[in-house]
Amino acid sequence: MAMKVPTSVSSQSGAQPVQRPRIILAASGSVAAIKFGVLADSLSDWAEVRAVATKSALHFIDRQSLSPSVKLYVDEDEWASWGKIGDDVLHIELRKWADAMVIAPLSANTLGKVAGGLCDNLLTCIVRAWDYSKPVFVAPAMNTFMWENHFTQKHLESVNDLGFVLLSPIPKKLACGDYGNGAMAEPSVIDSTLRLSMHSRESQVKPMVLDSL
Repeated sequence: MAMKVPTSVSSQSGAQPVQRPRIILAASGSVAAIKFGVLADSLSDWAEVRAVATKSALHFIDRQSLSPSVKLYVDEDEWASWGKIGDDVLHIELRKWADAMVIAPLSANTLGKVAGGLCDNLLTCIVRAWDYSKPVFVAPAMNTFMWENHFTQKHLESVNDLGFVLLSPIPKKLACGDYGNGAMAEPSVIDSTLRLSMHSRESQVKPMVLDSL
């Protein structure tokens, strides 16, 4: 049986369906993923959210903290529902479903993969198949030495060429105990940035007015 990704949100019974922005919230392997549930809750206040987590990210995500309305997909889900030609492929269905994607946290490892076009898990397969007319936001999280590394700068240039929106890390005490730049932007900042961006995109869509015949 193919895995179906929900495609709409219904409003109250009897009213017209209300389409909220559809956002893929993805996490890669960083301690900052402990904030994943908080960010998912914030985004869910105004958008439909589907969550994706890499195997490493699951070390830090408390699945019980996720709202029942937020479906979490992991690598094992990718082919679990595929049995024959014609069945849905999860990363393609998620790509079709979403209006935007945010990777928070984005680890140095996943940044390198995305910049090089690699796709060896569900998250990176979605990115590789992405429609780049739709926004992708990334919130890096890594040690200061990794953030300031030349590889990181080259990788950031590559994803910038694809049109990714960078939510810059901030300086604070890091998981290793060091103080420096590299901590993920606060969930409230990520949420407000996405909300403003999606609202701006919606306002640019003008209704077509037809002349009377």
